[in-house]
Amino acid sequence: MSHTRSTQEVEAMVPRFQLERLLNQDQAGRRISLLGSIDGTPALLIAERAAFSTDPVHLKSFSESLDRIKNLGANDIYSWFLASTTHKPANQEVESTQPPDLKLNLISPCTEQHIKKYSQQGVRLVAETPEIYRRHVRPYMQAKREQGRLNWVFNIIEGRTEQEDVFYREQGLEGFLMLPDLNWDRKTMSGLHLLGLVERRDIWSVRDLTKEHIEWLKHMRQKLLDATVKLYPDIDQDQLKLYIHYQPTYYHFHIHVVHVALEAGATQAAGKAIGLESIISQLESMATGQGIADISLSYTLGEASELWMDIFEPLKSGNEPKISQ
Repeated sequence: MSHTRSTQEVEAMVPRFQLERLLNQDQAGRRISLLGSIDGTPALLIAERAAFSTDPVHLKSFSESLDRIKNLGANDIYSWFLASTTHKPANQEVESTQPPDLKLNLISPCTEQHIKKYSQQGVRLVAETPEIYRRHVRPYMQAKREQGRLNWVFNIIEGRTEQEDVFYREQGLEGFLMLPDLNWDRKTMSGLHLLGLVERRDIWSVRDLTKEHIEWLKHMRQKLLDATVKLYPDIDQDQLKLYIHYQPTYYHFHIHVVHVALEAGATQAAGKAIGLESIISQLESMATGQGIADISLSYTLGEASELWMDIFEPLKSGNEPKISQ
């Protein structure tokens, strides 16, 4: 006959859990599965970080509640940190051995576009034809590049910032470099996220790639894989995937390198990410002189984004977009 435990009895079980070994760590390191025992009885303990409270009182004091804030890097308006959500008790002389449990990104000063990007909003699927790209989207890209929003990229390429993080580099017209993406905590291997930045400035996005770029892309792909497994020898090449965003966050060509175990959230979803191998295969099937600018691409946009409000929403309504060539 089973015994129904009281709340107090159940809560008292957790501190008695004795660890035997870690079974798994997933969700980019946010969940762990532990095997152990409680009073000699086999037990599993699955721990997952709880959702953040959205209570206004809590949010108002959130930044002040953080402890052991450690800067990982800074570039232009962007900074990133590790931090802890638990304070050291006043009577505790020794620092806690628990690692930081938060990864923070700070954008200051932020722009209206940043605010829109990180705000909750509806999502739309759009089809960008070669004509829409040429007449409306390309001029939009050019306007964004002229606003100085690539300063942080050029700071890295030109050696002014983050050089301590660059672990591979090839210089020249077809050169590129590698460094950790600012969204990675730099320690959880299943959440590994690296960035390959090209040095050349004539390729703004996947739209600028043509059949003539195939060998360069293949060379860069292999070098990105080789450099990653050399720096992180516990990872094999077939545990990595490479993709490109369209639309990207910024208009300077770059490649994302992530661990295959990294949960495929919105940034890896269909309508946002395109596999590098798929792009190469597409280019190989094209005639000489053709490229990605000659095909239609479908992708998702937030309803608060400038691309939706200034281009695709007017087109849907039969009106002339605000941005035209």
